[in-house]
Amino acid sequence: MRQVRDGLDLTAEQRDFISLARDFAATEIRPVARTVDEADTESPLELWTRAAALGLTDLMLPARLGGGGIEDLLTQALIQQELCYGDIGIGNLLTSSGFTAGPLLALGSPEQQDRWLAPLCGKNPPLTAVAVTEPDIGSDAAGLRTRAVRDGAEYVLTGQKTWISNAPYAEFFVVFATVDPALRSRGVTAFVVERDRPGLTVGPPMRKLGQRAIVNAEVFLDEVRVPVEHRLGGDGEAFRGLMRTFDASRILIGAACTGLSRAALDTATDYARQRVQFGTPIIEHQAVGFRLADMAAKVDISHLLTVRAAQLFDRGEPVAAESAIAKVTASENAMWCAWAAVQTLGGWGYSREFLVEKWLRDAKLEEIEEGTSDIQRLIIARSLARPR
Repeated sequence: MRQVRDGLDLTAEQRDFISLARDFAATEIRPVARTVDEADTESPLELWTRAAALGLTDLMLPARLGGGGIEDLLTQALIQQELCYGDIGIGNLLTSSGFTAGPLLALGSPEQQDRWLAPLCGKNPPLTAVAVTEPDIGSDAAGLRTRAVRDGAEYVLTGQKTWISNAPYAEFFVVFATVDPALRSRGVTAFVVERDRPGLTVGPPMRKLGQRAIVNAEVFLDEVRVPVEHRLGGDGEAFRGLMRTFDASRILIGAACTGLSRAALDTATDYARQRVQFGTPIIEHQAVGFRLADMAAKVDISHLLTVRAAQLFDRGEPVAAESAIAKVTASENAMWCAWAAVQTLGGWGYSREFLVEKWLRDAKLEEIEEGTSDIQRLIIARSLARPR
């Protein structure tokens, strides 16, 4: 297993968590990756429970709430990379509580955090979901059409969400809505909505190209009433929390993609050492060797950009551009490395005997979710246009 030399001076605790994730990926995640993929629309809930027992599902949650207390994004990214080396879809599932926690930690009161995040810590945590995307609203999160209308001590939520990860299993949702569409970002408000609220329904699981460990579905809100106490922050304050959450999650996507790229490189390298053509291992043929060299370079680039963005985030610095650079680079590198692994394995790469064809399907999602590559480039371009 090739490790990127990054010069990081990690503590013993950080190394222990990373080692735990690496071992779990090897013994628990990789052996079931194909089975989970072919199940199509079923999340591996037993694996979720086993990971929770080891603290892998709540590692990013505050210790005061019972979580693992690994609140620095750098360590989270290094752990994410190891889990996704085993399988990116499963790895992303196991750390999905962190995505739910983002807006609650950014916007929620201590009482709301105790109520909603403490249950995510421990040996039997529920699955949860964040509901932002709508049928006509993807990258333009300021243009939400799901309405939140104040009615005394309650809000009435009406709208439709789509591509919501974990929706078929989630016990509660962090729903982003608008109190006034004309206000754009200044109207976006977040609410915690329990699954059993009257008027909330979840559609059937969506069938996807890859990353099938996380099941997606539509969520319908038909005049769903929630108490004012379920609002996170004030009216119109949620867009700020959402953008900071995206800054972090895009860095973690970069880490996940680096894990997939490393897996593709290791598999392709091992195969190329063993496969003999024209009397010599194909790794000694320049065409194959150079392709593997390009894979190694892309793995290192993805890792180092992700580490830089995480370190800046942990210092409290603005990182919209750096997180976008990490995400667009690592996701496109993952797509290329998965293609290169399939190419190196030839016919076997195209078959289901090896996981590389799965990784090619899995990688594509990361060029799309939480802002497409086009949106990441737009963020980067806008940062360049600002006066220094």
